[in-house]
Amino acid sequence: MRVRILAVGRAQRGPEADLVADYLSRFDRTGRPLGLGPATLSELDERKGGSPARDAKLFRVALRDAPSLIALDERGRTLSSPAFAAHLADLRDQGAREAAFLIGGADGLPPDLRGEAQLTLSFGPMVWPHLLARVMLAEQLYRAATILAGGPYHRA
Repeated sequence: MRVRILAVGRAQRGPEADLVADYLSRFDRTGRPLGLGPATLSELDERKGGSPARDAKLFRVALRDAPSLIALDERGRTLSSPAFAAHLADLRDQGAREAAFLIGGADGLPPDLRGEAQLTLSFGPMVWPHLLARVMLAEQLYRAATILAGGPYHRA
């Protein structure tokens, strides 16, 4: 099952972008034998968006088809890392070819897209900067793959 992260805004070169690239590379190596991956990051040009309605159009163009949608939003459910891993495994086992994780712009995700998501996921009640949300998601994808592979990375 392919994994796509669709995020409004462009990350400049720097430590956050490096961390995302590193964790997605680790996810690819660990996840491929499990039927997970590759993982890609698609950045939507925020200059073409700027409002939830315009951002919705950018997301719709980027999505093209209808993969399993997972929205990141502070109003979503918080999951433990093992529960997140189990959700990914369930999507894969149900035959999903792709899971798309949506990270909105400064005003969050458009309500209609949030409503279409199979899961609305929160990293807690705090609002995180979009670049850090990308890092945290990439790390959790890698952690999920190691949990499913039985690796030692997750020590709960």
